[in-house]
Amino acid sequence: MKLQIFKSTREIDLVEGCKRQSPQAQRLLYDRYSGTMLSLCRRYIWSIAEAEDVMVTGFARIFSAIHQYEGKGSFEGWMKRIVINEALGYLRKNKTMYLETDIEAADRQPDYERAESTLEAEDLMKMIGALPPGYRTIFNLYAIEGYSHKEIGELLGINENTSKSQLSRARVYLQKKIVESERVIGEQKMQEDGK
Repeated sequence: MKLQIFKSTREIDLVEGCKRQSPQAQRLLYDRYSGTMLSLCRRYIWSIAEAEDVMVTGFARIFSAIHQYEGKGSFEGWMKRIVINEALGYLRKNKTMYLETDIEAADRQPDYERAESTLEAEDLMKMIGALPPGYRTIFNLYAIEGYSHKEIGELLGINENTSKSQLSRARVYLQKKIVESERVIGEQKMQEDGK
C-alpha cells in the first residue's frame, strides 16, 4: 500500500483526487465547500440540524457521482445542483414542500426605498426562511438559483402554473412581512424621537 499525501488545493486536483477516492482530497473539498453548501441547504430547510444532514448526504452523493463530472462548466455549480436535488428530495420525503398557508393580501405596496435603508440582508433571509416550505422552495429556485418555471416544474414534478402561483404567493407573503417590518421600525423611530 502506498501512502499518498495530498498537497494540492487547486479545484481540478481536488476533483481528480476525489475521483481516485482519496480521503485527503475529499476532506479538502468538503472543507472548502461545506459552508457554501450548508447555506444552500438552509435556504430550503430552515432547521440547521436537518440542513446539515442534507448537506452531508449531498456530499456523499457528490463523492459517489464525481466520476460523472467531465470538467465542463462550473464544478461548484455541478455540486450545487446535486445538493439542491438532495434538499428537494428531503422536502418531498418529509411531505413539507407543498404545505400552504392562507396569506392575506398585502395592505399596501412596501416602500422599497425606506425598506432598503432599514432592512439588512440577514433580516430578508429570515423572512425568506419563514416562508411556508412550498413557497420558500419555489422562491429560492426561481429568484435565487435562477431556474425557470418550466425547469422548476420538471424538478418538482408540478405544473409550470403551480410554480408561478407559488412564487406569486411567496412574493405577497414577503411584501406583507416587509410592510410589517417597516411599521415596527417606524414605531421604534417615533418612540426614539419622542424621548
